[in-house]
Order: sequence, then C-alpha cells, then structure tokens
Amino acid sequence: MKIDVFNHVMPKKVMEKIAKESSDREMVKRTSNIPTLWDIEARLRLVEKYDDLQQVISFGSPPIEVSVGPDRSPELTGMANDEMAEICQKHKDRFPAFIASLPMNNPDAAMIEIDRVVDDLHTAGLQIYTNVAGLPLDDPRFLPIFERAVQRDLTIFMHPARGAGFSDYRSEKKSRYELWWAFGWPYETTVAMARMVYSGLLERLPGLRIVTHHSGGMVPYFEGRISPGLDVIGQRTVDEEYKPLKRPALEYFKKFFADTALFGALPATRCGYEFFGSKQLLFASDCPFDPEHGARFIRETIRVLDSLGLPAQELDDIYENNARRLLKI
Repeated sequence: MKIDVFNHVMPKKVMEKIAKESSDREMVKRTSNIPTLWDIEARLRLVEKYDDLQQVISFGSPPIEVSVGPDRSPELTGMANDEMAEICQKHKDRFPAFIASLPMNNPDAAMIEIDRVVDDLHTAGLQIYTNVAGLPLDDPRFLPIFERAVQRDLTIFMHPARGAGFSDYRSEKKSRYELWWAFGWPYETTVAMARMVYSGLLERLPGLRIVTHHSGGMVPYFEGRISPGLDVIGQRTVDEEYKPLKRPALEYFKKFFADTALFGALPATRCGYEFFGSKQLLFASDCPFDPEHGARFIRETIRVLDSLGLPAQELDDIYENNARRLLKI
C-alpha cells in the first residue's frame, strides 16, 4: 500500500467562496483550472488507476487566513473541515483520513477547532502554513496552538505560503515569472523551520511533530550552512543577542519529518532521504498541481522512489508504515 500524505482537495462550496474573497489572485486562478482539485469524482478516477494507492487529503492553497479576516475564518475553516470529513466518510477505501485546516488568524477559534476536528471529525492531523498572513509561526500568540497539538498527539503538516506580492527585489512591487512559487516556497519552508529551531520552540515542545512539505525545503541541501555555518550565530548581528540552544541546532532540524513531494526530481529526493532518513520521510505527491492534473506527480514520485535502490523495509516505511504510525491510520 502507498499512502500519499500530502496532496490537496478543495471542496467546491469552499472554493467558490475563496474565489470571491481571496486577495491571492494567483493561487485562485491556479486552483480554478484543476478539475481534480474540486471535482471528487474526477479525483477518484485518477486515484483508482492504482490498486495500491490511498490519499490523506488536505485543503489546497490559498490559505484561508489570507482569504478572509479573523471574523470569517472560523466559519470558512469549519466548512472546509466538514466537507473533507464527509469526503473521507463516503470514500474511505481511497481517502482514509484528512488533515484539518485551522483559522490561524484567530488563535482562540483555532484552539476550539482543534478539539472539534479531533473529537467530532476524527482528523488525522493539522495543516498550517509557513506564516500566518505575514506573521511568523514563532510569534507567541501561536504557542498555545502548538501546545494543544502536542496535548492531542497530533502531527502538524506545514505547507509553504507566499504570493507574488513578496517581490524578488526591493526595487520592484511584485515577484515575476512565478518565482515567488518556484523558489519562494522552499525558502519559506526553510525559514519557518529555522525560526522554530532558533526561537527554542522545539526545545520547549519536544513532542511536537511537524511534516514539512517538499522534503524540508532547502534544509537537506544546505545542511552545511546550518552547521558549521550557523554554529557561529550572533557573530554577524549587532542589534540583538541570541540565546544559545541546549543541543546542536542540526539535531533539532533532524527532528522534523519530510515528504517526497519533489515532482519527480531524483537528486533532490536522494538528498532528502540522506538528510531525514527512512523513518522521517513520508510518501507524498502534491497531487493534483501538475500539468496532468495529478497523474504526473503520482507517477513520477513513485518512479523516483522505486529507483533509489532502498532496502524493502525502508521503502515500506516511506510508502506506508510512517504514515500509519504518525496518523494512526
């Protein structure tokens, strides 16, 4: 069995509301052109081409907290989670579980929603983004959310978020050529991970489990810039002091989990495997965001994993066992 842990659906009712209200027009345009994102019957036909494939579904971009303010986000998030749970109930053989969304721009409501999706909807985990409408995840207002995730023994799935409005150069108003997505998203993931490490969040919450989309962003490739590079942290800074960590920073980075959603890139997949190891790596496709509306990412991710020449037990862990362990499937 292959359990795809990070792929996306967008129930049509919620997608229509976001299309009307979101300021992230780029992602709205992208999602509206992918039938297998919001047409569940089309998605089923895609998944059913594989006898041994299941998908743990999560909500697609843009983030709800970018689409609506804190007064509306609890309602829209609740609707999305209800729709996702219903999809899983109807098609449990293909969609055995879902990852719940949270109204992160309303932390009090997010705490209530965590308990609701666990107790009433039986979610397998929680999805957050690398920032909350521009706020960093290590902001103190989000600490209770991470604490509650640990208390409820939930795995968090972290998705990158960045729009064209985040320009590549200070002299320009927007990012061009969709580089905000291609290279901005891996950077977002990397910085979010680093802020969690160097702020001491992972020290404070050693039981926190976070799966990073796209195999940990740039972290595996830039291991040397973490250590020894950032082992001299503070020596380049003149306006603040940093509290030292209790253990080497690289040990905290290796506590993250990662997925294989790298679009069929063999060197990157091998790099992610070498950094995180088979016990920290989970099969994921990022379906359906490819030119074939999901088919290519699934096919190519499987091809690349099978070509690594891994021992059968390690491959089983990546494809299935790690997902069952973390998500209690």
